[in-house]
Amino acid sequence: MEILLTLHSWTRWLIVVIGVIAFVKFLIGWLRKSSFQPMDRGLMSGFVGLLDLQFLLGLILFIWGWLDVGLVRFQAEHAFTMILAVALAHMSRRWRDADDTTKFRSYALIILGVFILVFAGIAVLPQGW
Repeated sequence: MEILLTLHSWTRWLIVVIGVIAFVKFLIGWLRKSSFQPMDRGLMSGFVGLLDLQFLLGLILFIWGWLDVGLVRFQAEHAFTMILAVALAHMSRRWRDADDTTKFRSYALIILGVFILVFAGIAVLPQGW
């Protein structure tokens, strides 16, 4: 369980780094009305994929902890908030056929929303960041 918790902890920083890079890239693309490139799609897919990996690790930890010590309120609140964050990230598929400016805007706003939810979800944990 300690290995999973360590992986879950390290993955969050990878998500932060990729998310910040993607947010800045999409914000610049939106403001400059740039052309949406395959790398941009890959950046968003990578961000969502890392969130999916983090969700899977968190789900295993949640179930394992639930079976071991029972349901703890802050863990349930954390899990629920993170599920919302992952669901929001997957909303990016809605704009895959949109024009380039709309994609950049939507992806930037999605990442911002995901970060807000992640921050709220981590804030409920006793150990925080």
